[in-house]
Order: sequence, then structure tokens, then C-alpha cells
Amino acid sequence: MSAQVSPTRSEPLALVGSFLARTHSLFIDGKFVPAQSGEIFDVINPATGEVFAKAAAGGAADIDLAVKAARRAFDSGPWSTMNPPARRNLMWKLADALEANAQQIATLESLDNGMPLIMARGMVAQAAECLRYNAGWAGKVNGETPTISAPNHHVYTLREPVGVVGAITPWNVPLIMEVAKVAPALAAGCCVVLKPAELTPLTAIRLGELVAEVGFPPGVVNVVTGFGDPAGKALVLHSGVDKVSFTGSTVVGKSIVAAAAGNLKRVALELGGKSPVIIFPDADLERASAGAAEGIFRNAGQVCVAGSRLYVHKKVFDQVVGGIVERARTLKVGPGMQLDTQMGPLVSQKQLDRVSGYVQSGTEQGAEVVIGGKRLEGSKGYFMQPTVLAQTTRDMRVVQEEIFGPVVCAMPIDDEDLDRIVRVANDTEYGLSSSIWTRDISLAHKLARRIKAGTVRVNGGVGIDYAMPFGGYKQSGWGREYAREGVEAYTEVKTVSVAL
Repeated sequence: MSAQVSPTRSEPLALVGSFLARTHSLFIDGKFVPAQSGEIFDVINPATGEVFAKAAAGGAADIDLAVKAARRAFDSGPWSTMNPPARRNLMWKLADALEANAQQIATLESLDNGMPLIMARGMVAQAAECLRYNAGWAGKVNGETPTISAPNHHVYTLREPVGVVGAITPWNVPLIMEVAKVAPALAAGCCVVLKPAELTPLTAIRLGELVAEVGFPPGVVNVVTGFGDPAGKALVLHSGVDKVSFTGSTVVGKSIVAAAAGNLKRVALELGGKSPVIIFPDADLERASAGAAEGIFRNAGQVCVAGSRLYVHKKVFDQVVGGIVERARTLKVGPGMQLDTQMGPLVSQKQLDRVSGYVQSGTEQGAEVVIGGKRLEGSKGYFMQPTVLAQTTRDMRVVQEEIFGPVVCAMPIDDEDLDRIVRVANDTEYGLSSSIWTRDISLAHKLARRIKAGTVRVNGGVGIDYAMPFGGYKQSGWGREYAREGVEAYTEVKTVSVAL
């Protein structure tokens, strides 16, 4: 595994030179403005550990301006009176603009987050698709006409936009998370104040520029970069915000629930995961091994649905784990801008220390490092080796807690008792995703019904699609994103009853 494998392409970098050269402002009420405090912060390239951009550090005063702008656009501005086809067309224009600038945006994403450039290009395509899918819901969010017990009454329900949405997004896949919150909110008729993660603010800023370029009315989408405290905290506490949608850690999610109690604003949370991957001996073992490796090493394991708990039947345990180890051994680890990179760095020094600390904790508790387990030598960036741990048990921190790095805990299962397998799979405070590999379709369906997770993938089934509801059980969050459920989550239901 090498962190330096080929020269960086200069063509993509040329697309972002002028963008990176300027200090980036906040996007409020259709204009780019500096933070009222005048403060800025450094943006670090995780592949080098060096500063490569600067952005405005928004605070409570800036959040207040952004929320007020969103309130005007929603309460009395053009957005609340704009007909659904017009909203839909603007969203399509924004999708077109993302595609027209795909290379530049993917380069920013790769530099900012560290992900391989090819993955970043895929994220831009997904963001455009997310906008188009949700644009289709504009004008299709309907109420119902229920039949009630009382005679001579006409009753119907309306679904109305919840209002001003505070969207707080994570650093692991920045652009797609930003669009995945903005798009359904816009389709439902809401206005948005977006607070991206301070580690990865650049694609949110570029998104704000495109929002202005394609002609969204002022105040409909606002972007305030800055830190969780004060900017994110002020957004959650603001009485002018009707709903907060947050993706991130469970710890922060719990603090948002407490802060939102001030005006009982609606809260949607997509939080952590510790997803089980269960492989039976009758599975297509080559596909299962490849799928399990992809599920933990993609984006350096910085994925909420990462399959970090691997349960393999003892009959095929060595074969499956051997396949994953071989994948880890041959994986090209390096800067995202190198074209043959397959796994980039972790996002920050703090994250690298966190992941390394978990591996150390595991070994101290008796885990065996089959491969990896160390920081990558010879690089200034935040690189971690793809890691497979064996001899792990349920009481270890590496098995119970979300690591958010390229570390999988492999454990054998040695019986066919479905009840025991279910207990093992559900033995976590999380319930976001899961994966089953077997040719026994009856077993797969039985197990899928009993695993407490928002998504169950069978034999590599699709994990995320904008037509599929996504969210978690237990401490993996509240509510669902994507699909009809994701749009309706940005609405309130009103009942109208008329005596005839």
C-alpha cells in the first residue's frame, strides 16, 4: 500500500485555481457577504495536511440574517407563491448547472474531503440525479379525503411545507449530503439555511454560487459556513427555524434534540451506524468477499452504512476473510487526485487519531490485526491502512462503537440457529443498515424481517437510491430521507372538516 503512486493530474487543478485563490464568503439573501465578525478559517487538504483555502466563519449574527432572509422568502416572498412547475424547473436548472461544472466540483470535493476523484465525480452525478428526482415531487405532494364516522361532513387533509429548514450536513460525502437535504425541502416548498461541516465547506459554497446563477429568488437557499458552535448551535436554537435536518454523530444528534425543545421545532436525524454483514456458507463467496471489502474500505470507511461488523459462518470464515485481506493488501491508498487511488486519506488529524485509537484499544482487549492497523508511513496526509481485525468479541469497543474508518471486525458464527444470528446482528445500539449474503431466499427474507435496521441488503442489493426511504432504527436516527417519505418529512398535515 503506497501513499505516493503517481503524479497528480494538473488539468482538474486548473479548473479550481481561481476559486481557491479567493477567501469565500457566506451566501445570504442571494448575496455573498463576509461574516459579520470578519473571521475566517483555514480549509485543510487531508492528503497533505496543508491549508489550501479559506472560508468565512459565520456566527450567530450571520445565522440570524440567513434565517430572516429565508423567513421572508417563505412567508411573503416569491417562493411561497411560486407554482410547483416553476420550482421544479429551477431545480432542474440547478441539476444541469452541477453537471456542467462537474469536473470542477468533483475536484473541489476530492481536495476538500480526500476521496478519490472518480468517486467525487460519481457524487456530483448523484447530486444532479437527487435534484431531478425530488423536482418531480413538486406539485405531487397531496392530501387525502378520508371517510369519517360523522354524517354530512366533507373532510380532507392538506400537506403544507413546514417552513424554514436548518440543514446541517457532515464532512464524509459533503455535496451529496447537502443536496439530499436541500432538494426535498425545495420540492416541498420550504426555504433552507444550509450549514455545511467546517472541515469540508467548499462544495456548499460552490452550490450557493450555482443557486444564484440559475435564478433562485433571494433567501430561498442560504449557505453559512462556520463551526458547530457558534453557527450550528445558533441555527438549532433559532426560533425562526421550523425544522432541523441533521446528519452526523449520535452524540451531536442528541444535543440537537435537546436544543430544539425551545420552540419544539421538528427534527430529523440521520446518525451513526455499526452495520452487520452476515455471510452464510452457501453464498457466492467471491462476490460476498468483494462486497464486504467495498462496504468497509469505500471512502476510507467514512460512511455511516459501512459494514464494520463482519459475521461469517465458520465453514467459510478463512476463505472470506482471506479475500478481504487480499483486497486490503492490493488497495491503492493515496491522495484522491491521483488517478489510480482507490482509497484516500481520512478527513483530518483528529479522525486519524480516533481511528488509530480504536485499533489500539482493540489490540489491548485481545483483537488480532490480520492486516493494516497503522497509519501510512511516508506521507504528510492523514492516511490509514485498510485494517482487518479478528479474534474480536462483542464486549470490545471496536465491535460496539462506530469507528468511522477502514476497520472491519471479523467474527465467526458457528450455528444455523436463526434466533442466535438475529441476536448477534441486533447486538448494538445502532440500526442503520445491514447486509445478508446467502442463496437461500427463504432464510434471507426471514432474517430481513427480524434485523432491526432501516435498510437490509441481500446479496449486494442497492443500499441507497432516491426512490428508497433511508434512515435508522434505535440510535441511528429519527425519520426517513429520500423517496416520498423524504419529501413529506418537510411538510405538516392540516385537516379541514366542513359540515354540509
